[in-house]
Amino acid sequence: MISLSYERTLWSALVGVVVAVLVAAGGCRTADRSRAPSDASADGPPASVGDSAGRIALPVSIGHVRDGDLVLHVITTGQVHPEALVPLRAEVAGTVQQVAVQPGQRVAVGAVLVSLDPYPFDLAEREAQVRADEAEQRYREGFMPESLVTGRGPSPEQRRALLIRAGLTGARLHLERARYERARATVRSPLSGVVQAVAVADGEKLAPGQAIATVVDTRRLRVEAQVLEHDLPLVRAGGDALVTSAGDPGRPLRGRIDALLPMVDSLTRAGRAIVRLTHVGTLRPGMDADVQLEATRLRHRRLVPARAVIERDGRPLVFVVKDGRAQGTYIVPGRSNGSDPEVLPDSSTGEIPVRAGDAVIVDGHLTITHDAPVKAVQAASSSARRARP
Repeated sequence: MISLSYERTLWSALVGVVVAVLVAAGGCRTADRSRAPSDASADGPPASVGDSAGRIALPVSIGHVRDGDLVLHVITTGQVHPEALVPLRAEVAGTVQQVAVQPGQRVAVGAVLVSLDPYPFDLAEREAQVRADEAEQRYREGFMPESLVTGRGPSPEQRRALLIRAGLTGARLHLERARYERARATVRSPLSGVVQAVAVADGEKLAPGQAIATVVDTRRLRVEAQVLEHDLPLVRAGGDALVTSAGDPGRPLRGRIDALLPMVDSLTRAGRAIVRLTHVGTLRPGMDADVQLEATRLRHRRLVPARAVIERDGRPLVFVVKDGRAQGTYIVPGRSNGSDPEVLPDSSTGEIPVRAGDAVIVDGHLTITHDAPVKAVQAASSSARRARP
């Protein structure tokens, strides 16, 4: 028989084992719960690329709000013309001794283009000189005897009569013409430019008026832009212009409206504006060009890049970047030239909701929500893009 003290000892040991098991199970669950936040944080995004809620900062491009003049434009087309295009023709008859240039060659003013055989011209000049010398001798012999007798020279009327009688006046004119033709036997470029065409060859006989060559000034160009008659009152001389060609569409060239021609074409109902360029770039005479002519200049406006304006809930909106977050701001847009719409004051507050210098998102903002964390990856401004040569 088992004693009572032994039974009590056995029961106490059993109860202790049960309690120990329950305590161990509770401790495991507590440890699991304490490890869960650290595990979750390890799987989430680093705090450095998002906000305190763990949201990722989205990459965006930004532009800037600015104060300036809003320039409205007339969009049209035009054609490039050289300031000088000179077709050269023979002024004297002769035989080509040498053609010194070829098409496409750049020449300076005064450069020799074509030389004629000089011998006939030298011969004609010497012959005219002999005739002039003979006529002068006859002239002197006409008044010298009388001067020796009277001691007086001929009067102006007598001198003129003696010149005509001796044939000195005509002889001097023949000598002058011979020298003129001798100089024209060498054809020189009247300007600095590029030879467009050469129409003669060595040994060819030329007649007066025959085409020889064409020289084009490619460094001074103008654009003749068509302006429809209803746009003519908007365009003024002295306004700015931007010229773009198909040869280099990404590099607009700056120019100035030099003049508005008075005639309007009866068929196209368009006048012409002459645009002088400060730099010709890749333009060539004869090219077609797209032209923006300054029509109206609105002074002192608040301007935003056009790419910054999107629509939410049927209203225009821009996202202003403040402290790394995109703040959606509704605006009231005014007139626009396609790249810089103006922002008008709010009708309720009377204030413009954006300020000059504010950074606004111009790319990557179509799906952004208000107060989303953002990171600028590229700085861009409309004014910088327009000024890019």
